[in-house]
Amino acid sequence: MPVNLAASSIPDATSEPAAWEAELRLGFSQRGDKTVLSNSEHRGPLTVQRPFYPEGGICHVYLLHPPGGVVAGDQLSITAAVEADAQALITTPAAGKFYRSGGGEARQAVNLNVADGASLEWLPQETIVYEGARLNSSMHIELAEHARFIGWEILALGRPAAGEGFDNGAANLNWRINRAGRLVYMERLRLDAEAFQARWGLFGYSACGTMFVYPATPLQLAAVQALIGDEANRGVTLIEGLLICRGLDRRADLLKGFFEAVWGLVRGEVIGKEVCAPRIWAT
Repeated sequence: MPVNLAASSIPDATSEPAAWEAELRLGFSQRGDKTVLSNSEHRGPLTVQRPFYPEGGICHVYLLHPPGGVVAGDQLSITAAVEADAQALITTPAAGKFYRSGGGEARQAVNLNVADGASLEWLPQETIVYEGARLNSSMHIELAEHARFIGWEILALGRPAAGEGFDNGAANLNWRINRAGRLVYMERLRLDAEAFQARWGLFGYSACGTMFVYPATPLQLAAVQALIGDEANRGVTLIEGLLICRGLDRRADLLKGFFEAVWGLVRGEVIGKEVCAPRIWAT
């Protein structure tokens, strides 16, 4: 869904509101022929809508953050556990927003656990990191040996539609993926004003993203390579059955479109269903 970055207001950095601490814990279980949201606990302004079932037994859940944005001092924690044979898809109704800071840091921690025979799709809409924001984000994914996972993270730095770059602020991103208790992928990335402009960094592109697919095969790698073709600022690799796609773009919606195309190529074999885009993406 295209994001109108120019229309978003920014809180005054000199008068930041009181910080929020919010925690959400979700559990998914297979009951009969469908997956149910068997556990939902929350503290603070972080919750979910009732589950949707647009494609039969797979449970679609939308994360809600009523304040509409995250400011310095806020701390968000999201935990989701998918039990054996359950299938869940988690997304958001709108882009996440991290507003500029007067010096403090906002933190977000996501912990996902997927059991044997279960599948989880973590497909949030893009995260907008406003100029001057300070974000510390961590993603920890625990996969059982025969778990299935598709997930992405898309960042939009600054507000290019309003002529704003990312001359101030920083986003620290940490990914950790374990399979059967063994570390298979770890990445720590710091995006600041220097990385935003440098050739070795984003080279002025405002949108960047990473997508993971497990388990993946060399045939799927070849299919994604064919999808990319000669298109610049797109890449894909396969490491121990983990497919990793990366992209840069001038617009977050175009990058999301690329990831959706990859999703369309791999979902049938990984999840066992053809793509069923959440209806909220079209609103």
